[in-house]
Amino acid sequence: MRLCTFEQGQEPQVGVVQAETVIPLAALGRFPATMLGLIAAGPPAWLALRQALAGDHPAGLPLNSVHLLAPIPRPPKNVICLGLNYAAHAQESAAARGQVAKPLDYPVVFTKAGTSVNGPYDPIPYDPAVSVEIDWEAELGVVIGRPGRGISAATALDHVFGYTIINDVTARDIQRQHKQYFLGKSLDGACPIGPWIVTADEIPDPQQLRLRTLVNGQLKQDGHTANQIFNVATTISILSRGMTLEAGDVIATGTPEGVGFARTPPEFLRPGDVVQCEIEAIGHIRNVIRQA
Repeated sequence: MRLCTFEQGQEPQVGVVQAETVIPLAALGRFPATMLGLIAAGPPAWLALRQALAGDHPAGLPLNSVHLLAPIPRPPKNVICLGLNYAAHAQESAAARGQVAKPLDYPVVFTKAGTSVNGPYDPIPYDPAVSVEIDWEAELGVVIGRPGRGISAATALDHVFGYTIINDVTARDIQRQHKQYFLGKSLDGACPIGPWIVTADEIPDPQQLRLRTLVNGQLKQDGHTANQIFNVATTISILSRGMTLEAGDVIATGTPEGVGFARTPPEFLRPGDVVQCEIEAIGHIRNVIRQA
């Protein structure tokens, strides 16, 4: 299933995307009104939804007639992120700083504030008084379905509800000034997510996905999740060692090489630029940079 959160002149709703239509869950029966509610309801609700879709149901709304929000507009925690999780990106990042990348024994983990979450097609705010070095990072997003702590790598994928696309938009100047990730990653609107969640049954192996970024139609990133240093299962296991992962938690699993600050000369997003992040089997998100 492809599950989205959308608006059509009313309160946000959850819907199932089929072809170019979206079927509101409210039209399919008594289901939770929010994506977090649906995820927390667990496998019985997900099975009931699949059964409802298999039977007779009202026609969907045209997809182009609704406004898609982030599938989970406000996750239960900050978005959990991995840094330098592709060797080539770690190398380009180190080289841009005149350094040599060292192999990672453990993942680099940070978070993005919940207020950074943005819609899949909504503008990314640009305020030159705050940052002039806005960069792109296409990433596979993982949505936790079954809560757990101390999860083994062997069973970790059983805890995944589905997958989505994340642009881990980064203010490189803020990141450099403060010598840490959080502020430079957490600007309002700096985490477009979507356009929907593809449930895990449709992506049995998250390490077999190509991901790309285009800026104004020009290819900037072209990577593959097979090249992650810490794969999805390992990441979930490590994160859960001492922290309970909850239903609806969102994990951004790192970006491949091709980011702007590591280019020669460096490239950054400017008002009017269009950045599109794509992942096969999921789709794409597309955001315009708009001066605040």
